[in-house]
Amino acid sequence: MQRLRLARLRLRSRVEVRGRPRVERGVRIAVRAGARVVLEDGCVLGAGCRIEAHGGSVRIGPGARLGERCVLVALAGVDVGAGCVVGDWAALSDAGPTFDDPELPTRAQPLRAQAVRVGDGARIGPHAVVLETVAPAAEIQPYAVVGGEPHTRAAAHRSA
Repeated sequence: MQRLRLARLRLRSRVEVRGRPRVERGVRIAVRAGARVVLEDGCVLGAGCRIEAHGGSVRIGPGARLGERCVLVALAGVDVGAGCVVGDWAALSDAGPTFDDPELPTRAQPLRAQAVRVGDGARIGPHAVVLETVAPAAEIQPYAVVGGEPHTRAAAHRSA
């Protein structure tokens, strides 16, 4: 709880805590002006987990668990639903490159930013990358990449 208090002081109340979340050692939370992070009751941020809110809001739902060294990056917003489990070293991001102009290098093209929601009870495997909304109770396999182009959804499946 002491780590959470220090983070809230440093981030000037841009982190809202509801209830009693658990924050392990080495968690880093970076929140720019105009963005916010909400930690709901009973959520767990694993050791070395990193949350970077550059815009919008990041919400970790009640009872959700983020694995060790998991990364959340938000330009528009990331919402992890209640009871979700995000595996170790997984990444959730709401922004990605666009490839509209083939004459321009990718780094010179604008980013696409669209809010990402992980539905209640979803499970995201270790080392998976999620760039778009995930349905409630869905399972994302380890090392899967979900988002961007239609063919990248092949590694995800909905549980029965």
